[in-house]
Amino acid sequence: MTPEQLKEAIRSAIGQLNMQHGYAIEAPARLVVERPKNRAHGDWSSNVALQTAKKAGLNPRDLATEIAEVLAADEGIDTAEVAGPGFINITLAAGAAGALAADIVTAGDDYGRTKTLAGHIINMEFVSANPTGPLHLGHTRWAALGDAIARVLAAAGANVTAEYYINDAGAQMDVFADSVVARMLGRNVPAGGYPGGYVTEIAETIAAQDPELTAEVKATAQVPESDPEEPAPAVIPDDVRARLRARAYELQMADIRDTLADFDVSFDVWFSEASLHNSNAVTEAVNRLREQGHVYDEGGAVWLRTTEFGDDKDRVLIRADGNPTYFAADAAYYLDKKDRGFIEKIYLLGADHHGYVGRLKAIAAAAGDDPEKNIEVLIGQLIKVNGAKLSKRAGNIIELRDIINWLGRDAVRYSLARQPADSPLTLDPEVLRSASNDNPVYYVQYAHARSQSVARNAEAAGITTEAFDASTLAHATEAALLAALADFPRVVAQAAELREPHRVARYLESLAGTFHKWYDSCRVTPRAGEDIEPVHSSRLVLDLATATVLRNGLRLLGVSAPERM
Repeated sequence: MTPEQLKEAIRSAIGQLNMQHGYAIEAPARLVVERPKNRAHGDWSSNVALQTAKKAGLNPRDLATEIAEVLAADEGIDTAEVAGPGFINITLAAGAAGALAADIVTAGDDYGRTKTLAGHIINMEFVSANPTGPLHLGHTRWAALGDAIARVLAAAGANVTAEYYINDAGAQMDVFADSVVARMLGRNVPAGGYPGGYVTEIAETIAAQDPELTAEVKATAQVPESDPEEPAPAVIPDDVRARLRARAYELQMADIRDTLADFDVSFDVWFSEASLHNSNAVTEAVNRLREQGHVYDEGGAVWLRTTEFGDDKDRVLIRADGNPTYFAADAAYYLDKKDRGFIEKIYLLGADHHGYVGRLKAIAAAAGDDPEKNIEVLIGQLIKVNGAKLSKRAGNIIELRDIINWLGRDAVRYSLARQPADSPLTLDPEVLRSASNDNPVYYVQYAHARSQSVARNAEAAGITTEAFDASTLAHATEAALLAALADFPRVVAQAAELREPHRVARYLESLAGTFHKWYDSCRVTPRAGEDIEPVHSSRLVLDLATATVLRNGLRLLGVSAPERM
């Protein structure tokens, strides 16, 4: 019996009491079934009587007693006892508990998925690095966490769109183009430019793939006299510069996409900031906010009165020179998300973006949304990797690509996912590269590989799942393993609701430990000379169920589940 099935049994018991006694008990939409802290108190506990009795005009303990009496008659429940002011402690019948193993195997990839967040339409923006250089260590945490959060949200039934906001507007793109031009001309990059070796690579790629554009740049470039160490940008015709900038941008974005693909991170939408300006969306956003009564003019500039919504100061939307601010683009982007039907908008920002929280929530409020419900801003702390070296290609950063090649995708993704986002983190390469129980990802992956080895040995011994008998799973370690497996959907739902995928990682480590104890105590294949009995078939199903949960959990974190190690 799964927790969801137990919830349905409780709802049915409430309905039966309403019919028998004329009660008006309303089963809560979020009915709670959880593990007792002390396993001696049963397999599951519910506070449903405490949730509902007062509104129905009943005594909580008396109501709990009546619900427990109905539940005890269910063939899948061994005992239902009342504790304290009205808690119901439930122990499942051995057969009902063991039947879960077969249910998990049948559900396969779907086990752990729930509908707890069904109806939630969520846009989640993360990473969103500038397209002027490769992804680096600072982007790594949000790439791993953002993708894992999106996965657990989807597993909990939410409609999730993962979005990458491309910061391709503003002076930075011109500086990037000027840096590429400088390398084409064999010069140092201009002051404040991008000196990394990747800029030279881009210049060389353009030269190889588009020699006509390269020839135009060299033929039309006017090189001003300046300090050769920090030269002024070369001057080229606007149309040539625009084409060069577009080509360099295209190549750098391809590099970013390829790196994320290697990290197994995917996005549903790649949204260009430049598109906001090109479509007049920023001006329209300012007009819409003005209609809401929150925009005013002062000193030749256009302001949004964000202090009305808790921000520390009002923000400029349009400068006195007529140019929009980044904040104006943020406002236009928020309204664009709203117009696309996203009720909830999650922003994942780096540790240096704390100041954005108030202003983004102010935009939501000014747009007529509830800043406590329609927008959520998550701030992540920085990470360090002991012994990491600066990229030879990028010069002054540690590239994500290098981290993946050095430590491995699985080790990095798992290590980042198993810690809360708001905690500083230092990764130890020696641990992450070790094949030992000190390495958390190895410990969990080894449990899955071991389960696959058990299944292969069982198959070789002629054991099938056809003789499965749930009642034979009576060993104490089997009860513990079944209880752990039953908890997986709750863990996933909670991880999604709290945006904390580390709960899945910690659960998997605990499950792996429980599985290893079971493996040490219960044989799936008989000893030499012994007959194959139903218990061996049942244990094979339990082994396969454990593999299913380990695999599903690792998939939520973007980590592979190897069959051999």
